Amino acid sequence: MIYFVEDDNSIRELITYTLNSANMQIKSFEKPSLFWSALEKQIPDLILLDIMLPEEDGLSILKKLRLNFHTKKIPVMMLTAKGNEYEKVIGLDAGADDYLPKPFGMMELIARVRALLRRTQNPESKQDYYLGILYVNPEKHIVQVNQKNINLTLKEFEMLCFLLKNKDIVLTREQFLNTVWGYHFDGENRTVDVHIRTLRQKLGKAGCYIKTIRGIGYKIQENSGEFPDEN
Repeated sequence: MIYFVEDDNSIRELITYTLNSANMQIKSFEKPSLFWSALEKQIPDLILLDIMLPEEDGLSILKKLRLNFHTKKIPVMMLTAKGNEYEKVIGLDAGADDYLPKPFGMMELIARVRALLRRTQNPESKQDYYLGILYVNPEKHIVQVNQKNINLTLKEFEMLCFLLKNKDIVLTREQFLNTVWGYHFDGENRTVDVHIRTLRQKLGKAGCYIKTIRGIGYKIQENSGEFPDEN
């Protein structure tokens, strides 16, 4: 998903149409306030950002993105009529990943967007997970609930990542044992249940995302229900 912030209707519509035609998903916003609201619901893969905007300028938006833990690594391309070297340096120093001065050709834009996505999306890297009030960064071993750090054991952390990787999918105890512990399910082992119980407790309000599927196993999904019954 690409987010695009541009107050000029004709430019916004043209770029939106162009990237959609190139099989890229894009959401465009005429005001920064609309962009910030959307950002609370979904983290995009890339942001196209104009500098001259109402409410606040693009450089201010860029600086806020780079200061926020959840958005600091999102690639940002500045699209602006200010094409002189000084403005370009300011944008890059502020944390922009690329800079494309107006006017520019649509084929060049598509090529630059694809190149930036290739550079910043490493298929071998582990993605961050967002689920309601829960945030998990597998590479840095970070777990947060309502932006507060949660300390988990290695097995609890691996179980949580396994659940998030398979969000909304029911996972059996055998799958947990094979993936997290590396041995086969013997039919009586309660290791998974014990770890799920402590994991829920440590996650606090986010513990209700882990659902018990009686007779099968567990799954994780976002809802506002009660804390789930233990087995």
